[in-house]
Amino acid sequence: MNDLAPGLEAAFGAPPREFGPGPVAVEGALPEFLRGSLYLVGPARFDCFGQRYRHWLDGDGMVVTLHLGQGPPQAAARYVRTEKWVEEESSGRAIYRTFGTSFPGDRLRRGRALASPANVSVLPFAGRLLVFGEQGLPYELDPSNLETRGRFDFGCLNEATPFAAHPAVDPQTGEMVNFGVSFAADRPLLHLFRFDREGRLAARSRAELAHPYSVHDFSLSRRYAVFALSPYLLDVAAMLEHGATVAASLRFEPELGARLALFDRATGELAASIPIGDGYCLHQVNAFDDGEELVVDLLELEEPVYPDYDGLPELFTRVRPAHVVRLRVDPAAGRIVERRAVGAGLAADFPVLDAQLSGSPADVFWMLAIAATGRVGRKFFDRLQRFDWRAGGVVDQYAPPPFHYLAGEPVFVPAHPGSNLAAGSDATDAAQAGVVLCPEFDAERCESAFVVLDALDLARGPLARLVLPSPVQLGFHAAFAPAEANR
Repeated sequence: MNDLAPGLEAAFGAPPREFGPGPVAVEGALPEFLRGSLYLVGPARFDCFGQRYRHWLDGDGMVVTLHLGQGPPQAAARYVRTEKWVEEESSGRAIYRTFGTSFPGDRLRRGRALASPANVSVLPFAGRLLVFGEQGLPYELDPSNLETRGRFDFGCLNEATPFAAHPAVDPQTGEMVNFGVSFAADRPLLHLFRFDREGRLAARSRAELAHPYSVHDFSLSRRYAVFALSPYLLDVAAMLEHGATVAASLRFEPELGARLALFDRATGELAASIPIGDGYCLHQVNAFDDGEELVVDLLELEEPVYPDYDGLPELFTRVRPAHVVRLRVDPAAGRIVERRAVGAGLAADFPVLDAQLSGSPADVFWMLAIAATGRVGRKFFDRLQRFDWRAGGVVDQYAPPPFHYLAGEPVFVPAHPGSNLAAGSDATDAAQAGVVLCPEFDAERCESAFVVLDALDLARGPLARLVLPSPVQLGFHAAFAPAEANR
């Protein structure tokens, strides 16, 4: 098979080591307005005392932070001391079944769920730093040095509460909304949680689902929590009764069709359930109300991407192109008014926009892509693209040098109105002026860095590179906390 990502195996070899907080090497010049803390999480350890994991979602979570402003940049990296981590470290052996790897004598948490490796997303919220796994309560970390403070239950949830890895924060109200799925075959449920800006539970509801949908992401408009329910179903009996992994228990049934489920944010009640074809959505981009209508932007795939995470380090061997889709919805009538789909041409993931525009009209976002899409063989993210609905497609991209891979979700940081990046732009572009920070892995040098790019001129290449003192994992989700939010 072709190797279209040479050297990628270096990212899955020896487990990354912890470091910091300590200084990083800066190449180039950092914009003056770039002040705050960047957090990135991902699966880092794929060999647990001789038990080799095979799926990208299996590895124990590590969080990397980059503190910018108020002196030279500082970085740190720490494994999350989850229940799984602590018990396996103290025992000197692998104990828990993972998302894609089972082994003789492995265990599930309480006999019914995976023990979370806390490796999917990280979120500064209500004065805390929380890190989430695919299912289960988050863990709280010290935001300065990343030490694990323990599992965080919001003062009212318990270990059995279904809780997903992709919460959403409303930038206008400061509320956080999250969900969880109970996968019982006879009565699958979607649980919806709303927390106020102080982290207190404000509302909780649940709704029956027609099928045990595997749901990773959702979006918030001012009125709705918006779910793209793809026909990717979890056979929980296969996992609980027959010892299968989650990965082996998932099945894609496009004949069932996909649906857009809209839940009223105020009441938690299902407001509409609308058919939207037979594709698969892992990540949404945004949702916003437009009068009585709703606009939903998402990335649509022909089929689920999780099988492309299997067989480490042979990733994305047959991954297919994505479509960027904008749906205009009439919730009252329960129908799609308009569907716009733009073929990205490449496999794409990790879409991100200005966090302050989440839930508001936004035409511009950034995403990672794979240049060798369509060719059989190992590959990885090696393009950062800017998509603009006004232009109807991708308008700019960054292509790193050979043997360099984009190692996690990018983040956008807006420029101050008087900064050099905003000067000379028209009013529309000035609103999107800023930088995009993206982790990058150099497979030849086995070196990790964060590149800082002009958000409106990605092709220009990095304004700066922040080289970490030791290589870290290929990450998943990231978040940026502006300096004001850290005080």
